Amino acid sequence: MKFLKHMALLSTLALVFSLSSFARSNNARTVTISDPVQVGGTQLKPGDYRVEWQGTGPAVQVSFMQGNKTLATAPGTLKTNDDQVTRDAVVTDTTGSHGSTLKEIDFHHQKEAVVFDQSGM
Repeated sequence: MKFLKHMALLSTLALVFSLSSFARSNNARTVTISDPVQVGGTQLKPGDYRVEWQGTGPAVQVSFMQGNKTLATAPGTLKTNDDQVTRDAVVTDTTGSHGSTLKEIDFHHQKEAVVFDQSGM
């Protein structure tokens, strides 16, 4: 009887962890930023970032993370890419006085792209 209780507990835990990791991966991507860029009032250094967004769109809250540390957050708009996006594209705007500002991230072979509003930055 103890064996069945342990198996039921392990099965339940495995299901919960697999569902949470599945749900988390739908709203997160990894991207490499090659040059310093301003996002949400924070200057991000070049490097690899996990980009996660909360919400189903089109308006979402986007977080930039390295490891478990959130380095920046900013409001964004989720849009649908066309099929021609074959690699990550980090689009910046260099017309401001604060250097490059993040404008958009297109994710390779994905349907999503995140666009950032420049008026609030």
